Amino acid sequence: MAAITELSMEYRPWGYYKILEEDKNYKVKKLVVNPGKRISLQTHKYRNEFWAIVDGNPMIVCGDVCKKYYPGESVFIPKETRHRLENRTDSQITVIEVQNGSYLGENDIQRIEDDYNRTDA
Repeated sequence: MAAITELSMEYRPWGYYKILEEDKNYKVKKLVVNPGKRISLQTHKYRNEFWAIVDGNPMIVCGDVCKKYYPGESVFIPKETRHRLENRTDSQITVIEVQNGSYLGENDIQRIEDDYNRTDA
């Protein structure tokens, strides 16, 4: 298993994530999305994701469904499914993300739409 260090914290325009644990076929991250921010509308070719809502009320796009979630709820995102995490509130939201698949690198993100001009499409 890879060592987890402060280098595991990655800041993004929407907030930050921290890798909590990773191994060959899975990675666990803590995502914190700042008020009024959202991640890219994206897909992954090689991994599934599972988001567990810890704090806040995010809007989550998964496929053709856009729904508000609450702490204690979760959503499964199959690979190649369009998805987005959005914070429309005045407080940070926290989500635990579990990735599972044959490849877990950050370059397995196909951005469809992005507020920060990082689209790949």
